[in-house]
Amino acid sequence: MIHHPVALSCLVLLAAASATAQAPPPMAEPQAGRVFCEQNVSYRLADPSTIPESYQRFLGAWTDAAWDANTCAALIVDDVKSDGTASIIYVYGPLGPNTRVSGGVLHGTGVISDDELRFQNSDGTQFTFRPTIADLVGLMTTPKGQTYQAAFKKTF
Repeated sequence: MIHHPVALSCLVLLAAASATAQAPPPMAEPQAGRVFCEQNVSYRLADPSTIPESYQRFLGAWTDAAWDANTCAALIVDDVKSDGTASIIYVYGPLGPNTRVSGGVLHGTGVISDDELRFQNSDGTQFTFRPTIADLVGLMTTPKGQTYQAAFKKTF
């Protein structure tokens, strides 16, 4: 009876080893947990050489944005595929310790088309980001039609 758990453990280890034997796409060094908008976030950016040139300008951590006097926002674009599909982390929270705004970290997918990154969160809020010389300008439109604009600075 003791051999069955050992055999099962070996099979699990072999399956895990074969799954890890496949080389993942090249990634830049992982970032230790960083705080964006009072949310601790860990992320890893794709190697820029694996991103189509027309999408490379979106890759990175974009921070120091405020949708209004109370709400901080950050955007991490950690990978972009050749079809323009972008892997994103959207972070929001209070703008300062005395602000009563809830925060969160959303992992999702956006689409880059016509030099704009677009995505929508689960409540229907729509986001559009367009690169400028050094920043990303974001536009947020709520389901009620309210719009907010913010400049996101690239963090190195």
